[in-house]
Amino acid sequence: MLAFTLAAFVVVIIPGPSVLFVISRAIAYGRTAALLTVLGGAIGSFVLAATVAAGLGAIIQTSAVLFTVVKLVGAAYLVYLGVKAFRQRREMRAAFEAGAGNPISGRRTLVEGFVVAVTNPKSGVFFAAVLPQFVDPVGNVAGQMLVFGAIFAVLALTLDGAWGVLAGAARSWFGRSSRRLDVMGGAAGLTMVGLGIGLAVTGRKD
Repeated sequence: MLAFTLAAFVVVIIPGPSVLFVISRAIAYGRTAALLTVLGGAIGSFVLAATVAAGLGAIIQTSAVLFTVVKLVGAAYLVYLGVKAFRQRREMRAAFEAGAGNPISGRRTLVEGFVVAVTNPKSGVFFAAVLPQFVDPVGNVAGQMLVFGAIFAVLALTLDGAWGVLAGAARSWFGRSSRRLDVMGGAAGLTMVGLGIGLAVTGRKD
């Protein structure tokens, strides 16, 4: 368990697409939205670990077609979220300046973070390839994998949440200028679009 925790810590703490997504959400919608996104992503990570424990992760790992389908669905969803954030940047600025709440609901933000996490096939393959390496075959294999998935989710919740808090603080500085806030919202949306495109064009092709 300690060995897996250290390995998962290294994987999570290195900034990657998930961190960029959280930062983009924080810049576009604020700290609360970023933290809800992180929570949704952590829940999604645990669900992926549970599917691996149930044997579905191995199917994704061996089926190029299923891997590609899941990858493209996730990529399309990221692009959709990015376009939405870009188009809503002036609405976000108006809400920020007026001191109004987030124009998107907390529940919707949570669900979006969850969907992005569960449609990331790379995470599924990671769990399928890595979790079994730390399992004691003599014990309850599925139960051990669920525990490892929970550890990974808690680490993601903590470390990615820290990125969200930092990015949310930076948003307050951007918010002092209407022009900066517009640029910030547009950049956040384009970053999400870029992440979606990057997910679509990377990974195995066969």
